[in-house]
Amino acid sequence: MSKAIFYHAGCPVCLNAERMLAEALDPKQYQIESVHLGQEASRIDEAEAAGVESVPALAMNGQVFHINFGAALADLKS
Repeated sequence: MSKAIFYHAGCPVCLNAERMLAEALDPKQYQIESVHLGQEASRIDEAEAAGVESVPALAMNGQVFHINFGAALADLKS
């Protein structure tokens, strides 16, 4: 089973994307983890290392998929 990490900031754009992705990904193929970077700021460096530049974003299979635009990762660092 592959892991998919959904990084977000809790904004309406992010939460809507999370709902849509959770329904679209096959739970038999992907273990989905949702990371609210506003509440888990300690994981911002992890997201950045994965290639996340803005949220919402989905990291899976070594790639990052930026979905719409909620906030730049740099904005969450302050």
